[in-house]
Amino acid sequence: MRRAKGTLAVTIATGALLTATAPAQAAPAPTLTAAGAIVINGTNGATLMAKDADAKRPMASTTKIMTAVVVTTLPGLDLEQKVTVKQEYLDYVYRQGASSAQLKAGATPTVRQLLYGAMLPSGSDATYALADTFGSGTTIAARTADFIAKMNAKTKELGLTNTEYDSFDGISPTGKNLTSPRDLAKLTQHAMTIPLFQTLVKTTTYSTGGTATVGSWSNTNLLIQPRPTGYAYPGAIGIKTGTTTPSGKCLVFSVTRNGKTIIGVLLNDEERYMDSMALSDWALGPAAGSKNALQRSNTEPIPDVLD
Repeated sequence: MRRAKGTLAVTIATGALLTATAPAQAAPAPTLTAAGAIVINGTNGATLMAKDADAKRPMASTTKIMTAVVVTTLPGLDLEQKVTVKQEYLDYVYRQGASSAQLKAGATPTVRQLLYGAMLPSGSDATYALADTFGSGTTIAARTADFIAKMNAKTKELGLTNTEYDSFDGISPTGKNLTSPRDLAKLTQHAMTIPLFQTLVKTTTYSTGGTATVGSWSNTNLLIQPRPTGYAYPGAIGIKTGTTTPSGKCLVFSVTRNGKTIIGVLLNDEERYMDSMALSDWALGPAAGSKNALQRSNTEPIPDVLD
């Protein structure tokens, strides 16, 4: 996804609009820099904390969660189907300054590879290929529009009343690619019932099989990446990052600890990783190694990956 231009300034009054509704937590939820946030029980969907959780906001590349849901739930999906990479996909990435899977024009990755290319490096070229392949119509524009319509149909099916898509990857042509933290958490809870989706989002690296100019794709989610390039946060199992100038830094995360799972959403959060780990420790209790993950070195900070 496009890199944010300049530093995003988000000033939140201490504790403002932050509510904790989980009686199991004795301490109040940590103060966040996120404009909107929520943490839910990953099993039953109960809200553990919320901050402006029903306000519509741009979601950047977390859009690709819905893209993956639509593709992975298609009837009769053939994951080994080969798709020819068109120059149009690469031109789109260049034109938009979007994050890329570095696909090669004329290469024939499988649908499975494209899903990894869309979800790990957040490749808009791979996402474009999926939308073009699984939309209906006689032109690329018609097929991608039809795919986006499928995304919006899925929002209605799932009861996501504060979500709408005008994009397959989060680069919004109209400014109306919007969701709320609560809707995005509900969508993610549904997505995590899909075995293939679970596998995608917890994978740290995946071979491109020669379909790209790089040998492997790395997951932009630093919670699951090993040190020193990531936080190796104990129990982290996904899920998706996103960054654009309108959206700020976004993160959808999930952590499993002591048999309990949470799903969290942070929208427009300059400190998305610190906040996600603080929230996870608050909701689940600290685990061995979590303090090490939270400690960011002053001399060798872990650089964020904008997508």
